[in-house]
Amino acid sequence: MKLSSLSFGITTIALLSSSLADAAMRQYSADADTSQWEVVKTTRLQCQLNHEVPYYGEAIFSTTASKNKDVLFNLDMVVRPDNYSIAGLKAVPPSWRAGLAARDIANMKLLRKFDGELGNKTAWEMLTELEKGYYPTFYYQDWQNSADKIAVGLSSINFKQAYWAFLQCRDELLPYSFEDISFTVMNYQPNTSTLTKSSQQRLDKIAEYLKHDTSIASISIDSYTDSYGGRWNNLELSKKRAKAIKDYMVSLGIDESKVETQGFGEKRHVATNDNILGRDKNRRLVIQIAKM
Repeated sequence: MKLSSLSFGITTIALLSSSLADAAMRQYSADADTSQWEVVKTTRLQCQLNHEVPYYGEAIFSTTASKNKDVLFNLDMVVRPDNYSIAGLKAVPPSWRAGLAARDIANMKLLRKFDGELGNKTAWEMLTELEKGYYPTFYYQDWQNSADKIAVGLSSINFKQAYWAFLQCRDELLPYSFEDISFTVMNYQPNTSTLTKSSQQRLDKIAEYLKHDTSIASISIDSYTDSYGGRWNNLELSKKRAKAIKDYMVSLGIDESKVETQGFGEKRHVATNDNILGRDKNRRLVIQIAKM
């Protein structure tokens, strides 16, 4: 065993309570030679920072496109829990700062047959502790052997460069999610096939999202008009408007077979046609997007 790994083991054992000290401790953590951090899935929709814990599993920090871009933590265990329990999480100092005390961070629920998960606040706290050179470490009772305790540490060796790449990836994420664009109602200017300014901005957001998501299963485009201009003309106009949006999405790389259009003309009004505000609402196009 290398000196760094031995020192880390001594430090972690010394931090346990007297009840834990009487039990056997199985420890899992990467050493100086095996500690690697890797940024994967670097798109404008998702960023992920992975760290392998040898002979145990993988620690994963992830964030997705959204307004807040929250960071989540997942402890991907090769052998998942057989029982429900709690794992304590501590920030353990590295071997060269062994005189410092560990700090409690949080508790993580261990659910039967599930990986361990932690939310945004705790995930960020873990990342900042790693940035300082500490080892976020989980402690829990082994569900397979009642005589053993488990310690799972995340090594801060080789962390900072990958962490910086992860932060840059997060900064480039779109500030909205699939849920924000999956159902959209857009409106047209009177007597034209030109979208209102706000609707055009909305369509641009949808277009930007579709450039990056390869899991789109279907897109439904339904177009409606107000009651002015003649029933047949309005029906044809609604079909023309729907097709124009479909052609635009196909130009972005969306499979044409996944896009369905319907023009309803004057049918299914959502407001009165007796005033301008009502007609503006009826002159609409509805886009619904589904994922695989």
